[in-house]
Amino acid sequence: MAKHGAVTKRPTHAGGERPQGTRSLRSVDAPSAGSDEGALALDRLIHERLRLGIVSALAVNESLTFNELKRLMQTTDGNLSVHARKLEDAAYVTCKKSFEGRVPKTEYRITATGRLALERYLDHMEALIRATRER
Repeated sequence: MAKHGAVTKRPTHAGGERPQGTRSLRSVDAPSAGSDEGALALDRLIHERLRLGIVSALAVNESLTFNELKRLMQTTDGNLSVHARKLEDAAYVTCKKSFEGRVPKTEYRITATGRLALERYLDHMEALIRATRER
């Protein structure tokens, strides 16, 4: 299983001490993305811009076709295909292929696993924003 990345701490100053009044981002009480990296481990699968766009779009739509996602994300066939496949491999989305007449149709839906991963990611980002604004 792929290891999730983590936001790193700010650099410390001379002697390893942090200036008075500053704090490490490690102290943010953000939900874990299921890795052993601690509270700041982001779900790297969703964190990528296009994949975040895909799961976000699917979270607010019952389903979207490949062409609808391509238009929404303003990307190429190949780029969308690669990123959608990664989400499918992680069971964040499902892909159903069919035909309308003789025209192939690929339809995507977010799964319960994908919805939960998106919720955790959003909670995590909100916690980071709160911690940054508290400074």
